[in-house]
Amino acid sequence: MAVDTHARQIAGLDALELAGDQRAGIASRVWARVWPMLTAIALVLVAWQLVVLSGRWPEYVFAGPITTFQDLGHRLGDPEFYQAVGTTMRRAVTGFALAVLVGLVVGAAVSRVKVLRAAFGALITGLQTMPSIAWFPFAILLFGLTESAITFVVILGAAPSIANGLITGVDYTPPLLLRAGHVLGFRRLQLYRHVILPASLPSFLAGLKQGWAFAWRSLMAGELLVIIAYQSSLGEQLAISRELSDSPGLIGTMIVILVIGIVIDMLFEAADSALRRRWGLNPV
Repeated sequence: MAVDTHARQIAGLDALELAGDQRAGIASRVWARVWPMLTAIALVLVAWQLVVLSGRWPEYVFAGPITTFQDLGHRLGDPEFYQAVGTTMRRAVTGFALAVLVGLVVGAAVSRVKVLRAAFGALITGLQTMPSIAWFPFAILLFGLTESAITFVVILGAAPSIANGLITGVDYTPPLLLRAGHVLGFRRLQLYRHVILPASLPSFLAGLKQGWAFAWRSLMAGELLVIIAYQSSLGEQLAISRELSDSPGLIGTMIVILVIGIVIDMLFEAADSALRRRWGLNPV
């Protein structure tokens, strides 16, 4: 009886020690991730302030960090600011979701049908390299100064990257998995669902991440060119700040756009880390 009690006490101490190690491990990983970012931000702010102090541009043209963040703090209390962010994010989510749908359909078809690969493979890559801004005159001609023009260009900017990500993932699916799927009796749709798509997830996720980057760039360009009445957006605020020579407002809006892009990128990184953990790979 005494031996069992002693064993339980030792087990309890071991569990407590392991929990402490886990907490210390989490804290060290968080700090290892945060301190480089904080250092980079500090260096950027110092360089920014030094450029302002050099007097190369007047402050109404190139505002300093203190003035910019004060202005941004005032705008954070303005409901119109959140309306602008909401409008931009709604357009981004809608356009990206449609681009994912188009990219999935095109990528799945091209990756498995040789005739389509020969016909459209190079075209998809060509569309991916084409600047999104070049599509806007055509989009405005088709749809006018409407949200449809913006969405059209966002889809064209993001879908090729998503399709190429899926095509690459399918191309690198191990033949052994395909043979195993055939042995199990999987047909085309079943083979895609249970074998090809899971095996191509890493490349497809990379395509999604790149597609989001193109979609975000296309959206910002679209909101600068296509100003829609009574629909405040981040792009519209950039345009208005430029016309009014409002340097703090202009730089503050650019910082908001940058922060949103970084947050979305962190979400993609978290998804990639979760996928690698599920596959038994340790995220670097």
